[in-house]
Amino acid sequence: MPDTVSKTLFDPTAVFVTEQTTQAAIFQEVADKLVEKQYVKPEFLVNLSEREKNYPTGIDMSVVNPDYPNVAIPHTEGEFVNVRLVVPIKLVHPVEFHNMIDPTDKFDVSFLFMILNNDPDGQANVLAEIMGFLTTTPAEDLENFFGETNRAAIYSFLNTFFTQE
Repeated sequence: MPDTVSKTLFDPTAVFVTEQTTQAAIFQEVADKLVEKQYVKPEFLVNLSEREKNYPTGIDMSVVNPDYPNVAIPHTEGEFVNVRLVVPIKLVHPVEFHNMIDPTDKFDVSFLFMILNNDPDGQANVLAEIMGFLTTTPAEDLENFFGETNRAAIYSFLNTFFTQE
């Protein structure tokens, strides 16, 4: 069983750039790899999809900066996860997600920060850290980051700019 990555919430082998064009296909592709790595349990995909349907995670980034693409922060309960990690997923083709604040609203999303957290008390902390990263990283750097399709560059950027409490 893999242990939590020390000092960082990122694993260079769990950074994705996907060509998938639907939420279901993205979740399937990523979940299959995460199950293979034993980062999540086999029930992860079903629970992730169900939770996203009932509690959407799309975030309208235009309120932070109109030049930023929208993001989503999909996650599920810790009982389906074996590690504490954030899985960055660059979407080559934007995919529709429902808004976290107003679930009747939907918009295209271009980047996912999938939270894997086996600590039930820690979900809000990781979410707050992601929001901190999105609101405090210099705009030009973040715009370049959102355009990046190289997995190693995405990982390197996150390790440079993402600060943990």
